Amino acid sequence: MNKFLATTSSALLLLAAGSAMAQTAFGSAKLSAGMHMIKAEVAANDPQRQQGLMFREKMEPNHGMVFVFEGVNGQCMWMKNTLLPLSVAFIDEAGKIVNIEDMQPQTLDSHCSTKPVRYALEMNLGWFKQKNIKPGMTIGGLPAAK
Repeated sequence: MNKFLATTSSALLLLAAGSAMAQTAFGSAKLSAGMHMIKAEVAANDPQRQQGLMFREKMEPNHGMVFVFEGVNGQCMWMKNTLLPLSVAFIDEAGKIVNIEDMQPQTLDSHCSTKPVRYALEMNLGWFKQKNIKPGMTIGGLPAAK
């Protein structure tokens, strides 16, 4: 009986933890990078930015997540609990890409903007390079900062 209760309790805890992660709902935006269209989830508040793409096992092609920061500042990203290799473009207030960094899964290395930015756009690793998207280019359709 005790073994049954322990197993049931563990299962309920895992279910509750999964539900808590799933409760962070993200909005969406359609972005453009040159002729390429991106379907992006929008992380616009602290809980959304903190969760980001953590625990995801896959991301569809041309999908990503755009982080909208409250101010224009230097920003850094890391890959704690992030299972996917990603590339991140740091983007200024006008939508211009400042720099692009590649990030490996489940690392605590900081990947930072080289100038103050309003946005960061995470895509599957190598997406920007494959599409020939480089610093200085503009991302269209970025959500307004609140």
